[in-house]
Amino acid sequence: MKRLVKHRLFWPAVALVALIVVNTIARPQFIGITVRDGQLYGALIDILRNSAPLMLVALGMTIVIATRGIDLSVGAIMAVSGAVALTIIDGSPDPEHLGTVLVAVVTAIAVSLVLGAWNGLLVSVIGIQPIIATLVLMLAGRGVALLITDGFITTVNSAPYAYIATGYLFFLPFALLISIAAITLLAVFERRTALGVLTEAVGINPEASRLAGVRSRGIVFGAYAVSGVLAGVAGIIYSSNIRAADANAAGLFIELYAILAVVLGGTSLMGGKFTIAGTVIGVLTIQTLESTILFLGVPSAQSPVFFAVVVIVVVLVQSPSLHRWARNALRSARERRTADDDAKAVVGS
Repeated sequence: MKRLVKHRLFWPAVALVALIVVNTIARPQFIGITVRDGQLYGALIDILRNSAPLMLVALGMTIVIATRGIDLSVGAIMAVSGAVALTIIDGSPDPEHLGTVLVAVVTAIAVSLVLGAWNGLLVSVIGIQPIIATLVLMLAGRGVALLITDGFITTVNSAPYAYIATGYLFFLPFALLISIAAITLLAVFERRTALGVLTEAVGINPEASRLAGVRSRGIVFGAYAVSGVLAGVAGIIYSSNIRAADANAAGLFIELYAILAVVLGGTSLMGGKFTIAGTVIGVLTIQTLESTILFLGVPSAQSPVFFAVVVIVVVLVQSPSLHRWARNALRSARERRTADDDAKAVVGS
């Protein structure tokens, strides 16, 4: 039991389960899942589907943070990706054609890869601090998205493109399957090959890993490129869901939520050791919390405050320092009780 409690995923999992239990008590239908026309529906399914964009962004952020970096440009890359895809589909003679949608998606992902590689170049080759390098694209990216859409919100009705966010495959939402595929691929490459060990080595001590023969620049460059691709796919899912390219709203503040999910999952911002499973739990915790806020009817203007209070409680519950303080307090209480019992025994004798 002690080993289980000390596991770094224990408290993040407890926080997620606690949120699910609270929601279930407040509304028993929360855990209900129904099948209609061979498709699964329910609050839990909605949470899993809606978490897909944040899940993809957080996975990329996990790898970047593991290299002792940060990527503030993921929201802007989402905006650019959606703008590129929707502009191509809008300019085609047949927006409903599957080939047109495939070209738009591939082009958007390719552009996202270039933007992620640009971040990687600034950080790994030129040596600019990650927060500064990605801040440049964070500010310029939405401007690029506005240029692509000519400053307007591009709206497109394309059934194949809308299927990405709202369609179902094998009883499950297609967006959820995309996030599952990303989790699986990342877990295989980072945990079943030497890449994960090299990534952690670069994050723990970049100079020592370089002297040991690790191509630290390539590792860092690849981390930002992967983050860019995942953010691009997230932008496609987001624009597919609303069927529009909104350069101002797409991915707004998602970089902050992604960093929060990574931290809630137990990955340190200091780099090095990281956990993909923890990030998945962190994302689901945030998405469940957002669902809870909507259910409670918290006004949109007040929801950030409510969200912050709950997150602070969750972080405190996971804090190792708080755990040590609680153990010391319990130990002191037991020692005092033992001393009192001994004193009573002496007096009685």
